[in-house]
Amino acid sequence: MAATGQLPTNYRSTCTEVHRLATHVLARARADHGGRFGLRATSSGIATPAFGDDDSVVRLAGTSMIVERQTAQGAKCWVSNLERATLADAAAVAGVDLSVSFAPGNDAPPVGDPTIPLAIDQESMGIVLSWFALGAKILDAILPMTQDPTAIQLWPEHFDLGFACSTDQGTLNLGVSPGDAGHDAPYLYVGPWDQVRPGDADYWNAPFGSLLTSEVVVGSADPVGTGVDYFSQGLTLMGGD
Repeated sequence: MAATGQLPTNYRSTCTEVHRLATHVLARARADHGGRFGLRATSSGIATPAFGDDDSVVRLAGTSMIVERQTAQGAKCWVSNLERATLADAAAVAGVDLSVSFAPGNDAPPVGDPTIPLAIDQESMGIVLSWFALGAKILDAILPMTQDPTAIQLWPEHFDLGFACSTDQGTLNLGVSPGDAGHDAPYLYVGPWDQVRPGDADYWNAPFGSLLTSEVVVGSADPVGTGVDYFSQGLTLMGGD
């Protein structure tokens, strides 16, 4: 991910399209086999855990969607170029029926018109996916410092990667967002479940708690260390490490 404060002009529209794909293709594909729809960040993008009797995995990498599954002839792979695809095309490759009702949460994006080509920009999609990959490294590094952590998951409703943990001051979310309506650019965040905001008032700089921009993280000499230090400060303020 480039260390820059200037995102491509079509970054937000691309982020919305990746959110639609994550929700209505990846999450739906997993939900069809057991109801769970949490996703994972990978070194190259976003993926489902393996699901179904054939250990299917649906993942995004670069501007491609990749479907992997076990067949009678061994493990096989199907690759679709999303720059020339519609949401309906991607759903068909993943075996997803977009006409079936799916409710991942009130803030999840609508299906929209699945026959219109996806508005995918290669540079912007690379920023989204690489930010999740970097964020996953940071979350993995802070995880041993937390109490009673939940599994790290990428949730299709809000399109963020994170987990919850226990502190002396209550439950705390630690997470990674590619940006949203409240903050266009990618950021890390700390979100107490309650209204408590102990200690340094400058740290609590967002309505939901605290955020640190990707520009600060990626622009540092040690992005993972910078992210860990940020999360560690939140844990300390909340009495959680």
